[in-house]
Amino acid sequence: MPSSMFEDIAVTASITVVPSKIRNLDEDIDLFDGNKRQLDRLKKTIGFDQRRIADASITALDLCYQAASHLLEQSDIKAKNIDGILFVTQTADHSQPSNASLMHRKLECHSECAAFDIGLGCSGFVYGLWLAHSLIHSGSCETILLLSGDTLSRMVHPKDKTTAPLFGDAGSATIIQKKASSGPSWFRLGSDGTGSDALIVPAGGARYPSSDVTKKETENEEGAIRTLEDLHMDGSSVFNFSIDVVPREIEALLNFAQVEKNTIDFYVLHQANRYIVQNIGKRLQLDLAKLPVRSFEAFGNVSSASIPAAMSYDLSKILVDSERRQILLSGFGVGLSWGSCILPIESMVCLKWFEYDEAMA
Repeated sequence: MPSSMFEDIAVTASITVVPSKIRNLDEDIDLFDGNKRQLDRLKKTIGFDQRRIADASITALDLCYQAASHLLEQSDIKAKNIDGILFVTQTADHSQPSNASLMHRKLECHSECAAFDIGLGCSGFVYGLWLAHSLIHSGSCETILLLSGDTLSRMVHPKDKTTAPLFGDAGSATIIQKKASSGPSWFRLGSDGTGSDALIVPAGGARYPSSDVTKKETENEEGAIRTLEDLHMDGSSVFNFSIDVVPREIEALLNFAQVEKNTIDFYVLHQANRYIVQNIGKRLQLDLAKLPVRSFEAFGNVSSASIPAAMSYDLSKILVDSERRQILLSGFGVGLSWGSCILPIESMVCLKWFEYDEAMA
């Protein structure tokens, strides 16, 4: 199990950008056969009410570019000072080149800057932080721009009631820097490929290329309609994985760091839904006030951007104004994969969220 500790490295700024288009759950009432009572029960239990949806012309690259532009404008970081670009996404503009290379061009970074993509979803932000810390610790880099973004709303079938109401779109930009006297930070990562079918887009890639067969709509026993080119989710398997593995791994990270639960100011978990997040919190016997959940209600499940979105939406003023906070982040999902970290936060330069601005495109 990869476990790591780093010192003299800090997360100094983070911005999240979401599309301006809002789709309310009530607009999906036909997916539930017009059952308003069931819809209201879902809102109350799972915590979703609306999600942000990107227009067809807007990609994860566009959302992350605006996030990066806001971040560079509001901090003292210049594009020429960035020596590493890590882009976490499963909805890249092209199969090649990487989104990181495209971002490198858009930001006009210098040529002595490493740039590559990370093909992960809900755990990807923590994996990206770990890679950024590792590169800085190695002496290879001093300032890394970590981008996390997906447009998963276009990877789910609009008639699939098990996935369509859940997923939204967002992009984020985060700066990680070498900073004397900062730290320590602790990380713990893991994977279980035997569960890879629990979240999968079966066709449309190199193994099963797109065809008339893969585009054919089918209906499963739950009444969900989708094609082989849409996201398939085994909800019960994902739920069981989340409430079984994640609390255990968070406990293991706390033990590795020798940190007491009550000394953590906030536990920022991947915003799968409120029910999962609060179940994890209960299993860990945490004060649920320490687990932000409001960003899911506002944006939906935004995959790799969900953790920075939760920080920006729920904790911006607290983390920017405070002299020192200790937070635990945990991402988990497709792969199956998971990653958790404990970070010291000392007066971040900026931590905000914005709506996508067509005028900046």
